[in-house]
Amino acid sequence: MKILIVDDHPIVRAGLRRLLAAAQAQTEVLEAAEGREALRLFKKQRPGLTVLDLNLPGVGGLEVIARIKTADPSARILILSMHDDQIHVTRALRAGAAGYVSKTAPPNELLEAIERVAGGGTYLEREIAEDLVFSHLRGLSHPLSALPSRDLEILRLLAAGRTLPQIADTLGLGYKTVANQCTQIKAKLGAAGTADLIRIAIRCGLTEPDLPWAEKPDRLPS
Repeated sequence: MKILIVDDHPIVRAGLRRLLAAAQAQTEVLEAAEGREALRLFKKQRPGLTVLDLNLPGVGGLEVIARIKTADPSARILILSMHDDQIHVTRALRAGAAGYVSKTAPPNELLEAIERVAGGGTYLEREIAEDLVFSHLRGLSHPLSALPSRDLEILRLLAAGRTLPQIADTLGLGYKTVANQCTQIKAKLGAAGTADLIRIAIRCGLTEPDLPWAEKPDRLPS
């Protein structure tokens, strides 16, 4: 089986490759560091499983999920992300991911998720599943839960320092379309300007924090 690993951190890709090798999995591992490269590799190689980070340079993970599922509705996608909050998990699953595991999960749980999703099943990390259930029971919602995925992607790119023309180019949209969407997002969130949108995006966790093990290559990213 071919597994496509999509993450912009080389140490994460190396760690996953080692984990799969240690598990004696009979797999061919493909790697991509950003969204467009991932889409190109997926269309060319048609991997049996894509292990995907959500925070990627350029085209983000949610957009990658949508485009992969458009190219192949039967594609199997497992999210491996630092984000474990309600908004990221629910949007990824709605977009078409079959599983979601955080990078703080133990290696054995990640291997279980890979096996389950690659085999046609679904998997949600236990702690994430519990949080979703209790959030639903308590009627709690994320501040950005009313925004569609495209609006979230625009917010993420703004928080990453992209200009409106750069965002338009990344998403394959016209500049006026992105500018109009930004205006609508400001109205929805009660933001006075673009700087407010950036602050909201950062406060709500649309940018990925620094990896705690980034300078410890001997540690397996979990």
